[in-house]
Amino acid sequence: MALRLLDTLTRTTREFTPLHPGVASIYVCGPTVQSPPHVGHARSAIAFDILSRWLSVSGYEVTFLRNVTDIDDKILHNAGHEEIPWWALAARNTRAFTAAYDALNVLPPTGEPRATGHVPEMVALMQRLIDGGHAYAAGGDVYFDVRSFPAYGALSGQRPEAMLSTEDQGAKRDPLDFALWKGAKPGEPAWETPWGPGRPGWHLECSAMATRYLGPDFDIHGGGLDLVFPHHENEIAQSNAAGDGFARYWLHNGMVNTSGEKMSKSLGNSLVVADVLERARPRAVRYFLGSPHYRSDLDWSEDGLAEADAAYTRIENFLDRAAEALGGCQDLDDETPRARPAKSSLPVAFAAAMDDDLAVPRALGVLHETVRAGNTALAEGHKDAVAASYDAVSIMVDTLGLSPTDFAAAGTEEDVALRHVVDHLVPAMLEGRHAARERKDFAEADRLRDALAHAGVVVEDTAAGPRWRIG
Repeated sequence: MALRLLDTLTRTTREFTPLHPGVASIYVCGPTVQSPPHVGHARSAIAFDILSRWLSVSGYEVTFLRNVTDIDDKILHNAGHEEIPWWALAARNTRAFTAAYDALNVLPPTGEPRATGHVPEMVALMQRLIDGGHAYAAGGDVYFDVRSFPAYGALSGQRPEAMLSTEDQGAKRDPLDFALWKGAKPGEPAWETPWGPGRPGWHLECSAMATRYLGPDFDIHGGGLDLVFPHHENEIAQSNAAGDGFARYWLHNGMVNTSGEKMSKSLGNSLVVADVLERARPRAVRYFLGSPHYRSDLDWSEDGLAEADAAYTRIENFLDRAAEALGGCQDLDDETPRARPAKSSLPVAFAAAMDDDLAVPRALGVLHETVRAGNTALAEGHKDAVAASYDAVSIMVDTLGLSPTDFAAAGTEEDVALRHVVDHLVPAMLEGRHAARERKDFAEADRLRDALAHAGVVVEDTAAGPRWRIG
């Protein structure tokens, strides 16, 4: 079965046919680094990470770009409020995004272009638009002439006559025209252009960067549903008007809501990733954000997060118990890169779900069915069935970016060192507990078990001896 994706532009589910056989090119609108990442940013990153992983598993060579908008009105405003240089604020928040991606096991993109590093490409694109009669300079700014592009509104399903302007009027000829370039203002950073000094408009940069690295035509453009209009609508207009075919498929992920409202910085209801990770395991957060269908909205709740942790723990427990029954498993601290699993090695129902517009909820259903079958095999002592379930579960969690091994390897050097200490201390305490029980010193045995529990170590007594885990 071939991968099918719901294309926002055509509003149809289309079979994915790449521009070049065996190669998939993706551009995803990354963050405007005005502040640290919230879980809405993380949800989008995880959704397109799953897409990239699935394309790779399906045999494609994936080129994945995710930009960083490092100059913007909000960046300038927040830097001024903190009384620090705009570039320092942008750099600090870019590091925060990278840390969040790493913690949540989001694979690094092939490239991560920054807006400020691509002004020459933006100038060249503006020149093409002006030469073609699709843009004009006015009052130090450069604007796109929306009326010159008859297809404007196709992505969002709107008619220009029914639209309202999303920007200040400035020196625009028409309220619907949008800024490609903003003229210099006192105290703001500026770059020289043939039309005067200034800085990029938000929409211009993505068209310039996407085509710089992926060419005038590429496969997939992605981003949050809130970017359909005006950002992606404007990208299509300026790119097509300049003569570029641009993206062939448009994918958009749903929003994260809190109390029924879209989460955003402007509403003051955002959940910063770093704060969330203080109280929840990264693997549970990734499971929670990645488990709904990418196009559906997600209501954030602590109860939902706890349920996600419990679901993931069931997977972890099976893998641990199965590995023990099969005579050991890969060391969790082993950072040796693993080969991406082949699609043919996955359960048929799992692959069919992923090929159906990345139906992750169905794919997780297959995963948990396999875990249940594996637990039954463990209880009945069917070692071959345990091995089959273990292998299937391992490649499914790897495909979804949920492998326990990845999260163990993602820790800092201090985390790895601490895990090494724990891996030696806990078994020693369990040996002491066993010895106390052997000599019938049950008070000492209980004391050791309570001490481990107080430290967050869960001990399970089994016929094969005690098993333990953190959490």
